[in-house]
Amino acid sequence: MDFTFTEEQQAAAETAQAVFADVAPDAVPSPALTPGAVADDLDRALWARLAATDLLGLVVDPAHGGSGLDPIALCLVLRASARALARVPLLETGAVALTLQRYGPAATAADLLPRVARGELVLTAAAHGRTGHDPAPLAVTARRDTAGWTLDGHTSAVPWAHRADRIAVPAHTPDGRTVVALVPGGHTGLTLAAQYGTHGELLADLRLTDVRLGPDDVIDTDGAWSWLHGLLATGTCALALGLGEQVLAMTSDYTGRREQFGHPVATFQAVAVQAADRYIDLRAMEVTLWQAAWRLASGATTALPAAADIAVAKIWAAEGVRRVVQTAQHLHGGFGADTDYVLHRYHAWAKYLELSLGPAARHEEELGDLLAAHPFA
Repeated sequence: MDFTFTEEQQAAAETAQAVFADVAPDAVPSPALTPGAVADDLDRALWARLAATDLLGLVVDPAHGGSGLDPIALCLVLRASARALARVPLLETGAVALTLQRYGPAATAADLLPRVARGELVLTAAAHGRTGHDPAPLAVTARRDTAGWTLDGHTSAVPWAHRADRIAVPAHTPDGRTVVALVPGGHTGLTLAAQYGTHGELLADLRLTDVRLGPDDVIDTDGAWSWLHGLLATGTCALALGLGEQVLAMTSDYTGRREQFGHPVATFQAVAVQAADRYIDLRAMEVTLWQAAWRLASGATTALPAAADIAVAKIWAAEGVRRVVQTAQHLHGGFGADTDYVLHRYHAWAKYLELSLGPAARHEEELGDLLAAHPFA
């Protein structure tokens, strides 16, 4: 396979780098010093710049005012956003938009997607279920009648939900199918309770009580949730990669300037070996990310389903981003934990991403099940 990015993908990455270059990762209070949320809203000024540079319409079809690019392009932009700890729901909005475009009712796509591309709508997804350990669709039930759908259930840790215009909620039907409901923010029967991530951002505990939706507000096409779930997971791996790359660059700069016994500490073998190990982690995170993104973008058929490649990417991302930030803290000494220095913010975001991905052992078990179910000929 060829992992060379297309001109359009490279242009998207370069535009993202230019936009995020002006973003300060310490523009909000430190999560270490803030008992609640570090801010009440997302970075609206940055959201407007993303819309103005067409990055919010990156994956939206040209018929709806977008650029029509693929999950690989989205991951390139997410990678750049994580380097600046950008406080925007770019992953959630892009993933839900792609899913709506691919599986949703045509009328709903025609209504929502142009507004997404213009930056007028914020989308998010409830991907973690009640506890983060059980499949998310099991947390909510969906019943259909002649008038539409009725949803009941409880799901937690939903990012950006307090400011989202639509929340994609997976739900199971009485016959065992999974649908994705696009619940409007503030809808009757929907209540949000505040939760907080390790990065200090406001999350939501969602309760749905007799939430009534019309037929066009629910994506009931088979495969929609697995596609959306795969996009969210792969995009989170892209965020972990971008964050890890920035942290390693900060560590390289610091150890190159910090001297002991008249020499930069980067020249000491113990320091150099640890940094080299983290570089290897990042390269493994990168290659497994692009493999997973390529499977989603191309729809290519191999001996194993795309879920296997996504599982491998999640294993490396969850373990790798944790090791990178831990080594960075160690090599920075006490300076790394100083709340006046930005590194502790990257550590807090890395922990959030690691928890969002889930433990590597669970993904290894999933990969083993897939290998058992798809023996090689």
